[in-house]
Amino acid sequence: MSSSGSQSEARGSQPEPELVDLEPATTAVVRGVVPIAGLRDFFDASFGALARVIEAQRITVLSPAFGLYRGTPGQTLDLEVGFVTERAVRPEEGVVVGSLPGGRVARLTHFGSFDGLGASWDRLGSWMRERGLSAAEDRWETYVTQPTPDMDPRDLRTELNWPVTG
Repeated sequence: MSSSGSQSEARGSQPEPELVDLEPATTAVVRGVVPIAGLRDFFDASFGALARVIEAQRITVLSPAFGLYRGTPGQTLDLEVGFVTERAVRPEEGVVVGSLPGGRVARLTHFGSFDGLGASWDRLGSWMRERGLSAAEDRWETYVTQPTPDMDPRDLRTELNWPVTG
């Protein structure tokens, strides 16, 4: 037997959450309050506008795409979709300047389809509570793996980031 793990073994076991320290980051985003059923359409339209504006303004993208969620999810989600950029974007086509907070962040890498993200967020929240960490209202997902129509959803990787307060 080999002692090195295979990729399929890595997929089967989710990694443990961790605390990381981040620097604040300038972002180019599209903001919206969106019904949950309209989330995919919002992401698709936002990424189209972001690509056009970022290319036209010759801005360098420094991160994979992310979705920043404000407050507690309900029937609608208050969110920003975008990228970390090397400088501020000029507002155009609904694309505006945003930011990701710096400081201590609880992070969990989710492997698998987006359908399982809710359970991973719950797991990260429980991990934080077990350690007496207070969660900020805003949190974000970084879509490390860009989804494609023909990919296996088990190959998706999403970083869940939840700032710690206090």
